[in-house]
Amino acid sequence: MEQFINNLVSILWSQPMLYLVLGAGLFFSIITRFLQVRLVKDMIVQMFKGKSSEAGVSSFQALSIALSGRVGTGNIAGTATAIAFGGPGAVFWMWMIAFIGAGSAYVESTLAQIYKVKQDGEYRGGPAYFIEKGIGWKWYGVIFAFAALLAMSLLMPGIQSNSIAIGLENAFDISPTVTGIILVALLGFIIFGGVKRIAHVAQFVVPFMALGYVLLSIIIVFMNITELPGVIRLIFESAFAIDSAFGGIVGLAISWGIKRGVYSNEAGQGTGPHAAAAAEVSHPVKQGLVQAFSVYIDTILVCSATAFMILFTGMYNVEKPDGTFLVNNLAGVEAGPGYTQAAIETILPGFGAGFVAVALFFFAFTTIMAYYYIAETNIAYLTRGRNSKWPMFALKLVLLAATFYGAVKTANLAWALGDIGLGLMVWLNIFAILILTKPAILALKDYEEQKRQGLDPVFNPEKLGIKNADYWVEEYNKDKKQDVI
Repeated sequence: MEQFINNLVSILWSQPMLYLVLGAGLFFSIITRFLQVRLVKDMIVQMFKGKSSEAGVSSFQALSIALSGRVGTGNIAGTATAIAFGGPGAVFWMWMIAFIGAGSAYVESTLAQIYKVKQDGEYRGGPAYFIEKGIGWKWYGVIFAFAALLAMSLLMPGIQSNSIAIGLENAFDISPTVTGIILVALLGFIIFGGVKRIAHVAQFVVPFMALGYVLLSIIIVFMNITELPGVIRLIFESAFAIDSAFGGIVGLAISWGIKRGVYSNEAGQGTGPHAAAAAEVSHPVKQGLVQAFSVYIDTILVCSATAFMILFTGMYNVEKPDGTFLVNNLAGVEAGPGYTQAAIETILPGFGAGFVAVALFFFAFTTIMAYYYIAETNIAYLTRGRNSKWPMFALKLVLLAATFYGAVKTANLAWALGDIGLGLMVWLNIFAILILTKPAILALKDYEEQKRQGLDPVFNPEKLGIKNADYWVEEYNKDKKQDVI
């Protein structure tokens, strides 16, 4: 069984996958004229615009939900794993996939807004919805919904809970079983409260945890500021096979950097659009830009914080495919949170293990919350027009069980299952957003044209020739009637 899982991971994350993710991100970046550079100011401004309503959440709440999914184990354990198997050069490729991936994040999140629906009094949207309404392939939307449901409820929660359990056991000697029980109790209280409770928890916890973590990394950098040029040089030379020690694994640097980068920032994965669709905005591009910026927050800030702490202190190993080590500074320490804990301990003795364990708890716990919301949205898609009460209840039980199971199982199995879930979603989503590029570009041109006229952009899909954006047609006509009155 383990061999079958590893073989499936190898297929899903083969070279074609890496080329597809990079190629799609580069294509979106070029066709949007690198909006991730041109429109950074708009991204920041729109982040704090919009208010929540009975049906939706504010732009900042939607960002927080998306970030709660993005900022998780991938930022601490995932970054450490990328360095462990790809060397310091993997960090550069994580940055690169974040920069390029911002284009993909814009497209998929804008599409989620364009084709969102108002269902059971709440905004719902995501790849399954825009695949059906935008492309007209309901069968493909159903396949994505099942893949997302499988990944978010069963395969991926275990990665987060496993990392929490390892961190708490290392720092406070808390049994993984006890950790699993605590996680299930807290998570159950939140997810049984619905999307509003998830949004409220996320908007307070996510900024606090991210800022605290980045602040500590800045302190460590400044305490070792003379090492900064050397670390930057090591990252770039390792990324391009200039460094003699890591030149032989440059392919692994690219592979692990992209794989863990995509896992962390989720650009193109199809997860971010679910939160984006829930936002109450006057134009889809507003939330598309906000979600593009969330990729920067995740990778450029939080993943870099982890990477710098590890590289500045030298608390890492680099393992070759044959099992031997290029670097072996932490003998016997498994790739993951232990690297970051050791890094902080070298600067702040007695503080590192506990801090990382607490940070990992908040990072990973909020990610599981986001996983639930994504899974719930896909259940809503699959049960439209039917009673979804029992499927939703079953979903909660499955996710809670998967969370507990992950807490008490080995890290290798948890990561392998997570890679399968993520891989399935990426393959399905990337092809869909490539097919649906045109509506996202039309919306961007419309947004920028209205901005040039000094207007607060509003969206009229009929004017742009975008079909099946039924929610927006109704809203635009409703606003026009009110203006007449």
